[in-house]
Amino acid sequence: MRRLAVLATFVASAGLAHAQADTRSAQGDVSLTIYNNDLALVQDVRQMSLPLGRTRQEFPDVSAAIRPETVTLNAGGTGIVEQNFDYDLLTPDKLLDKAVGQTVTIVRTNPATGVETRENATILANNGGTVVRIGERIEVLENYGARVIFPSLPAGLRARPTLSVTLDTTSPGARPVTLNYLSRGFGWKADYVALFDEAAGKIDVQGWITLTNSSGTTFNNARVLLVAGAVGDGAQQDYRRPRPVMPGNRPGTQSANRETLGDFYLYPIDGRTVVANAQQKQVSFLDVAGAPAAKAYHFRNGWLQSQTEAQSADTVLKFSSSKEAGLGDALPAGTVRVYMRDARGQPQFIGENAIGHTPMGSALALKTGEAFDVKVQPVLEKRDRIDSGEWERSVRYRVTSSGQPTREVTVDVAKEFWRTTMTYKVTNAKAVPVTVEVVQAGLDNWWHDARVPSESIKGEQRSADERVWQVPVPANGETVLSVQFDTRY
Repeated sequence: MRRLAVLATFVASAGLAHAQADTRSAQGDVSLTIYNNDLALVQDVRQMSLPLGRTRQEFPDVSAAIRPETVTLNAGGTGIVEQNFDYDLLTPDKLLDKAVGQTVTIVRTNPATGVETRENATILANNGGTVVRIGERIEVLENYGARVIFPSLPAGLRARPTLSVTLDTTSPGARPVTLNYLSRGFGWKADYVALFDEAAGKIDVQGWITLTNSSGTTFNNARVLLVAGAVGDGAQQDYRRPRPVMPGNRPGTQSANRETLGDFYLYPIDGRTVVANAQQKQVSFLDVAGAPAAKAYHFRNGWLQSQTEAQSADTVLKFSSSKEAGLGDALPAGTVRVYMRDARGQPQFIGENAIGHTPMGSALALKTGEAFDVKVQPVLEKRDRIDSGEWERSVRYRVTSSGQPTREVTVDVAKEFWRTTMTYKVTNAKAVPVTVEVVQAGLDNWWHDARVPSESIKGEQRSADERVWQVPVPANGETVLSVQFDTRY
């Protein structure tokens, strides 16, 4: 850290100062197409005058995270012979690295008198510290008011990321030159601010695009187009990774009134904007008031799980992205942050959750937190082995005896079940009645013959693995759900 502080005080000679002073961008008419997965397509149209034959042309201010192998150039009557991306950028540390073996001027200022002294020095090394020879002595530069003056800017060291291209031009003259390339260091996501009115059963939602640029380059006055969806980039995908989803989510089947590109939706930013390096920018793209919404409670119990203490139910916000009864738009992946007004009318944060790319017409159920007053206590009351009175073929053998023909033997075994009795005690300390969705998971285990011979509230078999009950609980009261399961394990 100390060495960085020393280097920050160094300055160079007039040649370097001139290079740093020219901060005007060499970019032309820039368009950025930005994807969700750390990728952007940069299209840069520059006005250039190209001479006849082979010439070397430089394109400063390209992205520092450019993928050089993706560069294409269209100039009309011109072809690319060779291209190089110069990413050795100008920094104090790089200046010292390049100056090893060269003579520089060391300037020190007396803090008491303000008098400057200058000495010629040869830089011997710049590894974990800068070692110099001054006359007959060897010295390590320290931060005592010293600075280094370089005689010139080292060759190959660039103040800005630069693409160098050797062109072969058969038709000389002025023309637009279009430079296209892919770059890392860009990304965007959606952020949603939702204001929920529980009494009215309504929700107001504002959607923001949050755009980031860590490419190392600023793009001025750019047209920006955002693509919602994960485009293929050659990376290996782990398709086995589980994606937990709150029950109640259902993909929609409505087409949004937006421009599409293949299987992706496009979200253009109006007008032109500056996409600065190391900056996060937000632009509004959705503003809906009074969409229907409701609060729900959800509790999921694993197989044979029994709790000695009651557990909080999940608080769930349910709404739709449909045109008729929802937000009326396709929703890019992002985070939904939910607020409610307190007794004084002030919006207060109550929770957040992420959504994936969501088609219009989808039903959404987002967990926003865990309920303080609504609890569920699942209890395993007993487990009994029972004989179903049924038989099933278990094994078939071929038996060969000496001097006898081969015969087949089958073995039938009794089909046995385990009868599991569960109770779910649901309590409600709120002054209003609630309904809690209770889910029992783990019923199937690949047998596909689980049974429910008894239940105190009629349930719904959501899948072979899960059964669901809507449990009504009175205000300041409790309800006990009792269920028997017959399973093969």
